[in-house]
Amino acid sequence: MTNFLKIRTLFFLISILPIFLLAQNSINPWELKLGINIINIQQDNISNDLNIGVPSVSISRYIAGGFSIGGQYSMNKITGASLTSDLSYYSLDGFLKYSISGKSKLSPYFFAGYGFSSFEDEVEKKGFFPSSDVSETSFAGIGFNIDLSEKIGINVNSAYRNADESKAFKHFQHVVGLSIKLGSLDSDGDGISDKNDKCPEVPGLEEFLGCPDTDGDGIIDKEDQCPDQAGSPEMNGCPDSDGDGIADNVDECPDKAGSADMNGCPDSDGDGVSDEEDACPDEAGENDGCPWPDEDGDGVPDKDDQCYKTKGPISNRGCPEVPQEIMEVLNTFGSSINFAASSDRVIGSKTINVINQIKKLLEEYPNSTLLIEGHTSSDGEEDFNFILSEKRANSVMDYLIDLGVDKNRLEAVGKGELDPLHDNDNPWGRARNRRVEFKTKFN
Repeated sequence: MTNFLKIRTLFFLISILPIFLLAQNSINPWELKLGINIINIQQDNISNDLNIGVPSVSISRYIAGGFSIGGQYSMNKITGASLTSDLSYYSLDGFLKYSISGKSKLSPYFFAGYGFSSFEDEVEKKGFFPSSDVSETSFAGIGFNIDLSEKIGINVNSAYRNADESKAFKHFQHVVGLSIKLGSLDSDGDGISDKNDKCPEVPGLEEFLGCPDTDGDGIIDKEDQCPDQAGSPEMNGCPDSDGDGIADNVDECPDKAGSADMNGCPDSDGDGVSDEEDACPDEAGENDGCPWPDEDGDGVPDKDDQCYKTKGPISNRGCPEVPQEIMEVLNTFGSSINFAASSDRVIGSKTINVINQIKKLLEEYPNSTLLIEGHTSSDGEEDFNFILSEKRANSVMDYLIDLGVDKNRLEAVGKGELDPLHDNDNPWGRARNRRVEFKTKFN
């Protein structure tokens, strides 16, 4: 390379290096290094001491993946017994650096680059560009930083520099100094500085101040209950596939519209049992979602129906009510069954006929039970009358049993003289009070 071309290249590198560095992403951190440099010439015919000089200045900018690009300028004074004169040393380089970062404060790195070195003697050169002392130089080395704080650290590096032109020497250059980090840090590499990044440890988007929105629903992941599924703000970032207003992540039936009471599941028949658990989803009921059986169809379920094979009103627990006129007939019959004083015998053809009519009525209402109440007049002692009334009721009950009526459908009780129909002060009233009365009930 001619001297003129070397000088032009040197000035070109000096002029474009700052521009090139400034063209990098402005959010990535700069690193400025200031220190001393130590030069040691490595040629057999040259003997020199370790030469310490100042300054050594470098500036670099982080690119990505541990790589940085930068430039360095150094000055020194080289002396030695085998040198004809002292040499003024200058170097200007561009380099690429790869840092191995970790949790330790010690961060090693490798670097390599290309630039120019000048070993200038004290002989005055003529011409506008006296560049005969400038040599192209390639180099490679290793180094490490020791962090003292987030911004400042100690830097040590060593590089072998191959300057193989005339008036140049192969040499080692060692640098010791301070490293200063400038600009903002971007720990997650998303292009947003840590000081402005709401999620500095996770790459994110500028519109969300550095936080990620993985599912693209406009809700940042840290506020999104379903960060991997696009949803709506109303559902806290979760989808609502069936549109029932209940987010899929808490909806037990995410593909079928339902209600909050049913945890997102439908209840088609409105019986309070979700269709998923309802054995009869289209028919309301309390029996696993089904209606209770009602064999006689009277609206009273069999479990509550005391006459489940015969229709009857709810008020009578599903059993038919005996019409009022029938009850009047029964009690008219009862008034016709009279007894002699102090007697419990059923006597007379008229009485027998009445009892046969009662048997027919019982056959019309097969589910009924007949309650037979015995009564007395006020003649005699009260205790005696009570026992007598029971005997009269049992006497009629026994007669009906003899006629073929099931004894389980009959019940006899004595009322004594407590419920007279007529006045006991005359013989006619007392005769009418010696009687039986009938009441019905259904099983």
